[in-house]
Amino acid sequence: MTKTITAFAISAALILPAAAQTFYVVQDVKTKQCTVVKERPSTQTMVIVGDSGKVYTTETEAQAAIRTIKVCETR
Repeated sequence: MTKTITAFAISAALILPAAAQTFYVVQDVKTKQCTVVKERPSTQTMVIVGDSGKVYTTETEAQAAIRTIKVCETR
């Protein structure tokens, strides 16, 4: 019984962080507009901007970061 509980706890500890949402501040290279997205951009038309590709844990945190990133101030 103890082994089962321990195995469950270990697997939950490994799975739960992967399920956490992540947000990125990206800039469209053509329009120069910044937006918040939930997934890491995989195209060359969108680039992650800000603190070396920082990943934000909440959308509110990412929206606040847009106001402090210099390339996003050109709106």
